[in-house]
Amino acid sequence: MTQPLNILVTGASRGIGAAIVASLSGHNVVGHSTKGGEGRIAADLAAPGVAEGLWSEALERLDGRIDVLINNAGIFEAAPIDSEPGDWVAQWERTMRVNLTAAAELCRLAVRHYRARGGGGRIVNVSSRAAYRGDSPDHWHYAASKGGMVAMTKTIARAYAGEGICAFTICPGFTVTGMVEDYVASRGGADFLADIPLGRPASAEEVAETARWLAVDAPAAATGTVIDVNGASFVR
Repeated sequence: MTQPLNILVTGASRGIGAAIVASLSGHNVVGHSTKGGEGRIAADLAAPGVAEGLWSEALERLDGRIDVLINNAGIFEAAPIDSEPGDWVAQWERTMRVNLTAAAELCRLAVRHYRARGGGGRIVNVSSRAAYRGDSPDHWHYAASKGGMVAMTKTIARAYAGEGICAFTICPGFTVTGMVEDYVASRGGADFLADIPLGRPASAEEVAETARWLAVDAPAAATGTVIDVNGASFVR
């Protein structure tokens, strides 16, 4: 096994985030969630300025060194076009704040930390296939936020590769925890599966293993890479 790394994972309370934390056994991992609990740092990323406090607390818990940032936290909330104008804009701003701006703030802090200490570091951002294929009519804002995350990550990779700072993106499609059959039934059964050539949604553990590999084992030359984990439901 490689030398244990110090890793911050956002959105770690359930689903993909919890699976990522579990996949990183043997490393020093600090998780985050909105309400905290079970050793996680509590921080509501919808509130401006919270990211810096989250980063500082993670640094303190990890003895002043973070080697890997995994931005997994995100929200998926509808903004129908027939909403009241103020409500529609508010939902856009909330989604952008959580899914993109807070992630950007943490990426900035990570890059500054890696540069100050020398030796490089890694960033893994969990985006979505929606970044490339779009999403439902009620989720323009979600797709836009995830597209922004991909562009941001590629920019970081290009800007700082020479300093040993690597940045990667994962684009999951539908992802399931627990019983696949129940999840598929809740999404419309066979019609839902028809859009996934693999014949099933990805598991949280499959996405987590991708994140683990990028955080720990992926070659530095792969920096800037986007990995799709969606059962070929969208192929670029």
